Amino acid sequence: MPTSPFRHYSLADSLIAHIDQALGNVFCKQVSHRPYPPETLAADTLKTEQKQQSAGLMRVNNAGEIAAQALYHGQSITARDASIRDELRHASQEESDHLNWCRQRLDELGEQPSKLDPLWYAGSFAMGITAGIAGDRWNLGFLAETEHQVVAHLDKHLQQLPEEDQRSRAIVSQMRIDELGHASLAESLGAADLPQPIRSLMGLTSKIMTSIAQRI
Repeated sequence: MPTSPFRHYSLADSLIAHIDQALGNVFCKQVSHRPYPPETLAADTLKTEQKQQSAGLMRVNNAGEIAAQALYHGQSITARDASIRDELRHASQEESDHLNWCRQRLDELGEQPSKLDPLWYAGSFAMGITAGIAGDRWNLGFLAETEHQVVAHLDKHLQQLPEEDQRSRAIVSQMRIDELGHASLAESLGAADLPQPIRSLMGLTSKIMTSIAQRI
């Protein structure tokens, strides 16, 4: 029996949609659902070295949000429970806000995102799909562990950002609140506890990405 042309177009449309979403996340501004956290704060009076320090850290955060978009995208594709897919999409909207905020802050600092953002997206997308294939509990477990590691990473950034850079601090502080909420949500939905070797591997991968993204 010949393949239905409608099925063929449906698969083609789905593939195009995924590619379009990937390109949009990496290269285009996303829709913001909330105000820019520093919008009521005074303009920068940072010295050159302080700007460079802040820009490197915000470049890392931008790369992390690129990875988060890809991770949620991959996980939502392979999640089996419709309610979990809906929760992942909702969390992805908040991550879109983070991505916009980081990009806007880099613009204010006169810097560019990581040149390797397409690589971060591709790798995280593959991990998201893999986590979803493993089953919803493992999918949620991967999400919860990722978010806990992100919160720890943001805590370090709050220590490393110049005290005078209140604009970057406002962004990172709100991101921390949101990421902790995503982790709690995943746990409330039945996230599995990941084995220690997997958690360690995730931490190592994150360390490699952040070290490179801060410079490139």
